Amino acid sequence: MAIVGYAPGVYDMFHIGHLNILRRAREHCDHLIAGVVEDEVVTRIKGRPPVVPHEERMDVVRALDLVDEVVSDWSSDKFEMWQQLRYDVLFKGDDWKGTEKGKRLERLLGEVGAQVHYFPYTASTSSTDLRRLLEGMS
Repeated sequence: MAIVGYAPGVYDMFHIGHLNILRRAREHCDHLIAGVVEDEVVTRIKGRPPVVPHEERMDVVRALDLVDEVVSDWSSDKFEMWQQLRYDVLFKGDDWKGTEKGKRLERLLGEVGAQVHYFPYTASTSSTDLRRLLEGMS
């Protein structure tokens, strides 16, 4: 049976950290879905919109051969996305590991036979750091 993986992310100012998560995710599933978080959700969670608009971020991720499918991620609750997509494995950076959000997700997904697979966070580059750099230049 094919393993369906789901890798949600903002994917703003696409960088090596994003690529690393998608590369690693690809190794652990047969069908990889990337969920690009909608602008409104990002703004609600982070307090500011992404630099790159949603449709452009979707186009960037869609251009990668690593990804089989790209969807719009409309919820900050990844279990709600499971209800829509029925993925087997959720791929996240390990900055979620051990958090209340991560523990809740592990429990809920476990109840339906799915799991969370954490990957090491790429500390060398982040969209937040890139954004700070750009803001410092203006």
